[in-house]
Amino acid sequence: MSEKIRIFSYLPNPRVWKSLITGRLGDVKVKVLGDKPKNLVDWLWDFDAEKLSDLELDDIKHFERQGKRGFEGSLYKTDNFLAKHPFGTVPAGFNNDGSIGIFESNSIMRAVARSSTNTTLYGDNDPYSQSRIDSFLDANLVFSREFQVYVLELKSLNDQFYNRMKAAYSFYMGGIENALSTGQFISGQYLTIADVSFVCDVAQFLRERDRQTIINEQGYEIISKNFEEDFPKSHKHLINLYNKHEFQEFMQGYLEGVLN
Repeated sequence: MSEKIRIFSYLPNPRVWKSLITGRLGDVKVKVLGDKPKNLVDWLWDFDAEKLSDLELDDIKHFERQGKRGFEGSLYKTDNFLAKHPFGTVPAGFNNDGSIGIFESNSIMRAVARSSTNTTLYGDNDPYSQSRIDSFLDANLVFSREFQVYVLELKSLNDQFYNRMKAAYSFYMGGIENALSTGQFISGQYLTIADVSFVCDVAQFLRERDRQTIINEQGYEIISKNFEEDFPKSHKHLINLYNKHEFQEFMQGYLEGVLN
């Protein structure tokens, strides 16, 4: 099977799992390059990303850029990388020859689904069904944007950050619970990338429970404390998909001790 999509990112990353799981469900080869977040300062960010030695780093000072959004210090991004990825973020997706850059995890996942012969993953080529899936992915993106900020600010929480995250969580999960009240899957009668994105992003958010002490010490409660009781259909759906082998291949152990 030839490579269809390549991704460079910090690892492990639930946002990359979206594309990997979709690849397994749709029989699409996805290649992933990357390292732990703290190690990406030693990598050349490019389609052919690679880890560099200290001597090589000295030779590519012209690619040095200031780190942003969770990265401190210098990062080494080629001009070609920034041309393909104008926001300069990861996960960074590419088509099979690196001529096209794809950014944002849901968009990379869409590219994987579009490359599959399993058309049910993305609305069976029906524009209205695809747009409905996109609607859930857009709602998911708003939710995930909020928890990115929330996670970065966990050690210095205030009412503004906390209440924004709480409202985003309640709104998103309420919509998913309503969607699952009318069918087995989030959008339509088949498992789609709306379900895949839901599992990966909500699983990542539920890991706030690992930081209970930090949150409690600042006078706040875990936002997802009553997830299982407040959103029973979503909880059941999450567990059912998480236990499927296509999800377990990448997520095994991720929710160990997190869910009731």
